[in-house]
Amino acid sequence: MMHPEYLSEGSVVGITCPSGYVSAERVSYAVTVLERWGYRVVVGSTVGNEHHYFAGTDAERLADLQQMLDDPTIDAILMGRGGYGMSRIIDDIDWRGFVKKPKWICGFSDITVMHSHVQAQYYIPTLHSPMCGAFKPDTELSEWLLSLRKALTGQPLVYPTSRCAYNRPGKATAVLTGGNLAMLAHLTGSASEVDTTGKILYIEDIGEHLYNVDRMLLNLKRAGKLAHLAGLVVGSFTDMQDTERPFGQTVEEIITDKVREYDYPVCFGMQAGHQTVNYTLVLGALHTLHVTDEGGVLSLVH
Repeated sequence: MMHPEYLSEGSVVGITCPSGYVSAERVSYAVTVLERWGYRVVVGSTVGNEHHYFAGTDAERLADLQQMLDDPTIDAILMGRGGYGMSRIIDDIDWRGFVKKPKWICGFSDITVMHSHVQAQYYIPTLHSPMCGAFKPDTELSEWLLSLRKALTGQPLVYPTSRCAYNRPGKATAVLTGGNLAMLAHLTGSASEVDTTGKILYIEDIGEHLYNVDRMLLNLKRAGKLAHLAGLVVGSFTDMQDTERPFGQTVEEIITDKVREYDYPVCFGMQAGHQTVNYTLVLGALHTLHVTDEGGVLSLVH
């Protein structure tokens, strides 16, 4: 497995927006904090750029991202935001420069497309992490935002979760993969399809109808993505919606039903995803998941 180098004083972080529009103002405080962390920051041409919903045309977003992937002086790429748009350009990216000099890809939500593609094709770890909008005066010193800095510098990452009636006890050590559920289902059958065999799968989502969560999990199950896991970690499922005639199950019950016949550990309540508290996870790296009746712990294995 190739592994990006950890960052140190003077390392360079590029900021680009390969998906939805983000204002320059929203990015500015992230630049300030990253510089306080001791990094130099390069802001891409897509920051503040707009084309309808997107941070520029497909060609503009691709060119900005490609430039940063190719630039050997850039050590990490932080995405301005997610939204939608990565799958419109993923097949046109030239990965040769990135593979020659891997760098940390940082982001979540729509950036799951890029995480999954890199894991599937190149086996290089990436960071499921907060993006620029998370950097604010009242979050700058938060433990969860500082977890991004810890991940970038190779420090230990250990995340405990609270007791949950839907947890399934067990222990597993395996590579962590996954991300946004809608994106994982969307990628099924493509070159970016998530490989879950023998892995710990992490999932999260926002703003979905309960029946659609059920449908997306069925998509993954029918594609064989839930049968051979080493473990399952469930992050935040925020702003879930129901139909006029209730679906009849909570998110926890939907997920539990889809994996009921398997015997791997299942851990609910990971504080990562579309919520204020959003810890950084190192996808593509070895983790230990330990779930007991008292809760779960996900730990990065160095």
